[in-house]
Amino acid sequence: MSMDELMDFDEVMDLYEPVLGLEVHVELNTASKMFCSCSTAFGAEPNSQTCPVCLGLPGALPVVNAKAVESAIRIGLALNCSIADWCRFARKNYFYPDMTKNFQTSQYDEPLCFDGSVDIEVDQQTYTIPIERAHMEEDAGKSVHRGSSTGRITGAAYSLMDYNRAGVPLIEIVTRPVMGTGAAAPEVARAYVTFLRDMIRALGVSDVRMEQGSLRCDANVSLMPKGSTTLGTRTETKNVNSLRSIAKALRYEICRQGAILARGGTVTQETRHWHEDGAYTSAGRSKEQAEDYRYFPEPDLVPVAPSRTWVDELRATIPLNPTMRRAALREAWGFTENQMRDAVAAQAVDLIEATIEAGCSPQAAAKWWMTELTRRANADGLGLDELPITGAQVAQVQELVDEGLINDKVARQVFEAVLAGDGAPRAIVESRGLAMVADTSALQEAVDAVIADNPDVAAKIRDGKVQAVGALIGAVMGRMSGKADAAKVRELILETLTEGN
Repeated sequence: MSMDELMDFDEVMDLYEPVLGLEVHVELNTASKMFCSCSTAFGAEPNSQTCPVCLGLPGALPVVNAKAVESAIRIGLALNCSIADWCRFARKNYFYPDMTKNFQTSQYDEPLCFDGSVDIEVDQQTYTIPIERAHMEEDAGKSVHRGSSTGRITGAAYSLMDYNRAGVPLIEIVTRPVMGTGAAAPEVARAYVTFLRDMIRALGVSDVRMEQGSLRCDANVSLMPKGSTTLGTRTETKNVNSLRSIAKALRYEICRQGAILARGGTVTQETRHWHEDGAYTSAGRSKEQAEDYRYFPEPDLVPVAPSRTWVDELRATIPLNPTMRRAALREAWGFTENQMRDAVAAQAVDLIEATIEAGCSPQAAAKWWMTELTRRANADGLGLDELPITGAQVAQVQELVDEGLINDKVARQVFEAVLAGDGAPRAIVESRGLAMVADTSALQEAVDAVIADNPDVAAKIRDGKVQAVGALIGAVMGRMSGKADAAKVRELILETLTEGN
């Protein structure tokens, strides 16, 4: 548990202005690594995707991945960045066990993309996030700590190294200090990273899965006294692995730093680790300055000089930014702001769109993805887009409902079968005999039997207590295994009980 003293968040806001700085690392989905031909596939056997180049063995020479450069330019353009006419790589020198070369090939004073900005909205207020740079680099390997309940090195019996990730192409997107957010700072940070995730997914250059590490956020925050122009000392909370935790970690750090300053203390510039289980941060290491890394130009790589023609061609491939796209879709679909917000939070917008394009109404598409299919995804510990069902299949299920062949209750059975891999929706309905009973005589037979079994309820309905009909409808639906039109059943019950009255 954290032993930090915390100041009330509102009290901190009365005294200080939070200043954010966000560094987001995006793993690109190229087939091969940044400087070699090794595979980047996630989840492979440890150390099975390595070679002399990504292991940094003597004499191995790197070659720049052209697809990674293209993806970096497209990200920069989507962030409204300028694209350098000429840039080069640098060696960032440091030693960690997960960096076999003792340096990281990155970019320093000559990034590929620079001077951008994006607007994000929180609670109907727009905030401009200034982008300092989006530069290319390679990822490090992964330390695996065994025997620790938290997965961290503390308490571990021993550590292992998996270098499969070493050399995977990374784009690091760095903001300038973000000011003027006030009490909204934690939610602004969350909204910004959400924007990046949605934008990069739309570009198709990364799967941006935070749980797999292909999208990682280092969240910097400092406190500046109200009325001052002097920035405070920042801390950097490393590798926060969910959007919700970004806001929680920043809020915690604001309250922790506020308590330190209120008692006359000094904030230490350092990295902090976010503990999801206890919702607190703990000290990591003293934060290095740029000069500590002893940057110098990478001698084994030629400069990157994208032509203006190529950049303009790539500019034409940039999709509508997520905020504008969602606004257009919300209007086209007739969704409320809350409906669209919920769909965005569930990462269901693209799935709903695919279902609508397959012929489903917007409201029906949202209903299935946001209820039944979300329930299934949560139960299986999957993202919605990981479910083995397509928008076209969801539209086919709704088509069967619209045709009157099945009702919503039976539709849920059809979804279960589709998710189990049992075939197409219409074929499942036919093979399992799930179609609604359309034979009026069969429905009337069931109605008569239920009325005979429930004389007291039938008497109430005859006496004018029509609300009691629900009990009989339920009984009829049970007899028909749910394969009956409830409205038609209600009609038959009332007709039968009011005959002769």
